[in-house]
Amino acid sequence: MALSRRARKILLVCLAVLLPAYIAFAATVWWSMHQPPEVFGRVMSKMPGPVAFFIFPFETAWVHARAGHLNVGDAAPDFTLMRQDKTGTVQLSALTQKQPVVLVFGSYT
Repeated sequence: MALSRRARKILLVCLAVLLPAYIAFAATVWWSMHQPPEVFGRVMSKMPGPVAFFIFPFETAWVHARAGHLNVGDAAPDFTLMRQDKTGTVQLSALTQKQPVVLVFGSYT
């Protein structure tokens, strides 16, 4: 079944419009994934519904964007966290100056 000349022209115009729009959308999402969480959250809050999850390989891109570059034996990057009782913050570098620190990620129950 061959497409008519008019149908091919319509498909070509649609492709010429949608492909650059998709590339721009994907580039924006990819860029935002490589930004700090505040920027990523601001970009994703502007997305209309779950669009990003349906038309972009979101989970695969997220895993690659947040993979990091640490190896076994590397020093942990410095970070600041809120205390559990919300009375202030704790910074890793301040703790490591006083004593050795063990970081446990995940469940220990």
